[in-house]
Amino acid sequence: MQIELPEKRYYGIGEVAKAFDVNTSLIRFWEKEFDALKPKKNAKGNRKFTPEDIKNLKLIYHLVKERGFTLDGAKTHLKENRQKALNNFDIIDKLEKVKAELIKIKEQL
Repeated sequence: MQIELPEKRYYGIGEVAKAFDVNTSLIRFWEKEFDALKPKKNAKGNRKFTPEDIKNLKLIYHLVKERGFTLDGAKTHLKENRQKALNNFDIIDKLEKVKAELIKIKEQL
């Protein structure tokens, strides 16, 4: 899954929800369910997600939406294999970017 977000220090919940093509309520729900998501909140209570939060959201999205894990299964998987899951997900993410770039080059030929 390719997430198109500009390089920024903080992202609003609307930007994040749009990038993941989900409702903001799902992002808020996952925030309550997963300890790995800890967005900062400003004085108004607006959530501001860091690039680290986005990385964790990508992993949660991958486990729940793409691989079909239940929420409890995803929580267990993250607790037991967090570093391994992050490393594997990083590799998959990089390979998908390379694949997309190669497809773009192929279309230009």
